[in-house]
Amino acid sequence: MKKILIFLLFLISVQTEVTAQTRIKHLEPMSWWIGMKNPNLQLLVHGDGISTYKPNIAYKGIKIEKVHQTVNPNYLFIDLAIAPQAKAGEFQIVFESAGKPSITHPYTLRDRKAKSAKRVGFNTSDVIYMITPDRFANGDPTNDSVKSLVDGLNRSNINGRHGGDIAGMINHLDYIASLGMTALWINPMLENAQPKDSYHGYAITDFYQTDVRYGSNADYLKLSGEAQKRNIKLIADMVLNHCGSEHWWMKDLPDSNWINYQNKPLTITNHRRESLHDPYASDYDRTLQSNGWFVSTMPDLNQRNPFLARYLIQNSIWWVENADLKGIRMDTYPYSDKDFSARWSGAVMDEYPDFNIVGEEWSLNPSLVANWQRGKVNQNGYRSNLKSLMDFPVGNSLVEALNGDEKIWNKGWTTLYQTLANDFVYAHPANLVVFADNHDMSRFYTQVHEDFNKFKLGLAFLMTTRGIPQIYYGTEILMSNPKSDAHGEIRGDMPGGWQGDSRDVFNDKGLSAQVTEAKKLVQNLAQWRKGAEVVHTGKLKQFAPENGVYVFFRYNENHKVMVILNKNTSAYTLELAKFREILSPDFSAKDIVSQKSIAVQDRIVLEPGQPMVLDINP
Repeated sequence: MKKILIFLLFLISVQTEVTAQTRIKHLEPMSWWIGMKNPNLQLLVHGDGISTYKPNIAYKGIKIEKVHQTVNPNYLFIDLAIAPQAKAGEFQIVFESAGKPSITHPYTLRDRKAKSAKRVGFNTSDVIYMITPDRFANGDPTNDSVKSLVDGLNRSNINGRHGGDIAGMINHLDYIASLGMTALWINPMLENAQPKDSYHGYAITDFYQTDVRYGSNADYLKLSGEAQKRNIKLIADMVLNHCGSEHWWMKDLPDSNWINYQNKPLTITNHRRESLHDPYASDYDRTLQSNGWFVSTMPDLNQRNPFLARYLIQNSIWWVENADLKGIRMDTYPYSDKDFSARWSGAVMDEYPDFNIVGEEWSLNPSLVANWQRGKVNQNGYRSNLKSLMDFPVGNSLVEALNGDEKIWNKGWTTLYQTLANDFVYAHPANLVVFADNHDMSRFYTQVHEDFNKFKLGLAFLMTTRGIPQIYYGTEILMSNPKSDAHGEIRGDMPGGWQGDSRDVFNDKGLSAQVTEAKKLVQNLAQWRKGAEVVHTGKLKQFAPENGVYVFFRYNENHKVMVILNKNTSAYTLELAKFREILSPDFSAKDIVSQKSIAVQDRIVLEPGQPMVLDINP
């Protein structure tokens, strides 16, 4: 009888322990590091009735500074101070409440990687390769569909999941490196537990977990490490403005103002980004721009809530440190609260001074884009900490220039020439990311109406102008979206990324002569650009376009590159007299496009519709 009683008491104690342990549903971030510049950390703790508990920590170098409660009794926010002498290791957070079993939760402090704070972000020496991961390559078919997630494999649906994953990208890192790419921007791969259309990644439902249909957090770390072995920097695509409607906290919101228009009718943003800088803008327009939702499935986060703001800042730093990131691409940058955005970017850059962040501001007016760049002196006093922005004005002007009629005043190349002339509005124009297409736009080859000569002219410009070039996966093989501009078609499957594909870009199988030429052009330009310091840091001098020909130079004290972009449909003789302020009339050079060496005297005969990138011999 005594043995039975002891056994029953044991069962009760075990049950009490299980009940106590499962009371903590979320504790984030789940780990942190010693030796960070900012010694403060705030933990979000989520569990039924957790606000009635008092946390305690007995670990040398860790001090609980303050415990915050909100209107929701299921949350606590714990402010920790991590002393310089704190050591890496695991400790217990003990939650106690009178008359209730205590709750014990482990927490880990980690050592930072060597020189973590000195990491160098992507910069003008890089060419960024952008990937939509669901559409690049399926390296692990076993994770295509997961029981716990509704949206499973459906390749017949352009908006369905197609099975691309982290394993597929790791398998083809050598291909990416062979193209000459030195940085990798991948659309978000965090959990998107939405019932449909989840493949794009922008409706995040867990900010700390990789979507299992792509792999695991460990797989993501492996991708980062394997990329670095090939001198490829990993750039994470992040979202601060919104989350997915199926995010775990949407079922139990942490505070009364965690999201904008909380417990109110759905209110959609007006997309009036200019109102944030407009000296005459109404408060109504500014508020609706920042607080309105994109769509009903993407609740708009209220970063004016101090706990949410801290959560988002720490989440970004956690991923930089954990995955050894070399950059962040921030989605929908002007839609978050702008004061928070300055704090967020400032906090990240304070920890990593040589890091880089590029923000998406989809405006075609250079002045609107420039307002967000660090170092810009704005009349309204706003000071940003964002180093880089996506150069939508130049990208748009490039396509308009290629498609424009050179016989019409201020059309054709002049469009691009004039847009670059507006660089005086930027604090640092060289730190802009230049591109012709991305996951939200029609493919570049489609935009130029599948004109191969225009494609070549555009690629030559992107690889040689000021800034950091970005190439969307498949651009190198002339991927297009001829049926529609639907996102699902734009983000097509990479040929060769799936078993049984009739074409295989990774092994040069089934590629046409034109596609092979396009791929070689990208490869030649990108591989050459790696060692072309004059393109990385040199000055730019452009000459007004004339007779369908646009010429500019990249130069420094020791090196010159002459870029000639000829839209004429017949041969054209370019007289060199007008360029004498920078160029001797007689010189020799290697054309990076044709890979031919040439000797020049006074003039160059240009082939119809072709670019030349002349790396001039000293």
